[in-house]
Amino acid sequence: MPSQYKLTYFDLTGLGEPIRFLLHYGGINFVDQRITKDQWPNLKPSTPLGQLPILEVDGRVLYQSVAVARYVATQVGLTGKTDLENWEIDAAVDTVEDFRVKIAAWFFEANPAKKQQLKQALDNEVLPFLLTKLDTFANNNGGYLAANKLTWADLFFAAIVDFTTYIYGADFIAKYPNLVRVRSNVTSIPAIRAWIARRPKDNWY
Repeated sequence: MPSQYKLTYFDLTGLGEPIRFLLHYGGINFVDQRITKDQWPNLKPSTPLGQLPILEVDGRVLYQSVAVARYVATQVGLTGKTDLENWEIDAAVDTVEDFRVKIAAWFFEANPAKKQQLKQALDNEVLPFLLTKLDTFANNNGGYLAANKLTWADLFFAAIVDFTTYIYGADFIAKYPNLVRVRSNVTSIPAIRAWIARRPKDNWY
């Protein structure tokens, strides 16, 4: 396993948090570099795609948040044992990304009328559909999203839900008991629970 990790992300949970969850789960020491709004314009041109997070692993810069999370998952033993298990895990993560992207689009929309339309679609269509599907995944896998066991999809989900409920202003998985169970299964892991208790509060919005 590589010996030096440095995660660079904004001073908030967001897309960096699934990676932090995975690193803490694996007991991997890492530098948690948090970038402020003032620092970001100067740093942005030096990043591979003009975006964060990036993870430096023994000097090599990894980018694209889901790909980085998948890489760390391989390091900490949270991937599948077969190609089909890995497909199932990836499909669950992609479904989580589907609702995260929709929530982010609503949150960052500046036009009030458009923002209201996006919120209505989230409340009435997007979230009920996707969360029902994810809840079924969790029901079929014994409280996990894939492969009948804890995988990086569960940590990814719990971290993304943690942040998106914050910006959404409501615990939108509360009506989905199997998803609540997934979150509980993750947040009760001692290393994750300890991290949540001591992590910095979001300092961006």
